[in-house]
Amino acid sequence: MEYTPEQVAEWMVNEIRERGILHQSDAIAHVRTHFGESFVFVNENGNESLSKEVKKAFRKLHRGRVAWDRDGFFWGWT
Repeated sequence: MEYTPEQVAEWMVNEIRERGILHQSDAIAHVRTHFGESFVFVNENGNESLSKEVKKAFRKLHRGRVAWDRDGFFWGWT
């Protein structure tokens, strides 16, 4: 089955809604395993990240209700 960035973003928002936060490392591991490698890449700093398409769909879906914590490397419900 082929997944869309929107489906990945929906999973992320649901996780944050249920748990309060979602650590980037957990998100990347889950997305890679359940949605596919195509949604993960290594950025210019050598760190794994979610694809730009996923991040764009995620921002559109949460409409400002989720914040990124730079120090903790997680997203949290605001």
